[in-house]
Amino acid sequence: MLVGHSNRRKQAMKTDSQLQQDVSAELTWEPSVNAAQIGVAVHDGVVTLSGHVDSFGEKWHAEQAAQAVSGVKALAVEIDVKLPGSSGRNDADIARTAENVIACMSQLPKDAIKVMVEGGWITLSGEVDWQFQRQSAAAAVRYLMGTTGVSDQVVIKPRATAAVAKADIESALRRSARGGTHKISVDVSGSDVTLDGTVGSWAERESARRAAWGTPGVRNVLDHIRVAY
Repeated sequence: MLVGHSNRRKQAMKTDSQLQQDVSAELTWEPSVNAAQIGVAVHDGVVTLSGHVDSFGEKWHAEQAAQAVSGVKALAVEIDVKLPGSSGRNDADIARTAENVIACMSQLPKDAIKVMVEGGWITLSGEVDWQFQRQSAAAAVRYLMGTTGVSDQVVIKPRATAAVAKADIESALRRSARGGTHKISVDVSGSDVTLDGTVGSWAERESARRAAWGTPGVRNVLDHIRVAY
């Protein structure tokens, strides 16, 4: 029984060539990505994206598209952002725009997030109450003209006790179970959460990460989840 199950799993695994074709097809399918500018190489299930794109937003979407493909074990990104001449802006202009965008976001506490820009690369810092606030701020500046990258150094204020956080996360995992999430263990130390175990897809892994980050007071999620095919 076990041998037969193992053989079926091996037969279902994609070859590097199949993965390369699937990732390339997914990049072509993604409307916000110019797939012609991105090269895809695969070795032992590890995908490497290379090339040049016109914006940081396009680079980010390329990363998300590759991670969505079943069978991808890990992703290496060697994509450079080469801004078109008309998109070039100085750091002061980018910083002012980023600050104005964040100031207009109703879900963020006033003056909670600081902005620094160097060489077009935006660094966000400060403290917020929830992970969704942190994600919203990064998403808001990701597509600003002239941006070459975003570093999210915003932290989340500690609120929940370890026991409560662990119970909340495990409950969230049960609610969003996709067949493999029950194989995930949760360990909470202070405001840090460690996820461990094995799932069958990147989607299940991402679902577990969202469940952990959705808990009040969680400041850091250590993802040790393995994707097995």
